[in-house]
Amino acid sequence: MSQDRLAKLECTVCHAINYYSTRNKKTIKERLEKKKHCTHCKKHTLHKETK
Repeated sequence: MSQDRLAKLECTVCHAINYYSTRNKKTIKERLEKKKHCTHCKKHTLHKETK
């Protein structure tokens, strides 16, 4: 897995980086948004990709 394909997913509520995901930057131009479980908030929240 190459470093340039990795995307950090940050919780929109507490701003903690909880997950790392891969994406193809050539086909997917917009940033990733996924509903994931946040260990700090202890509930499912929206996680967005950061730089």
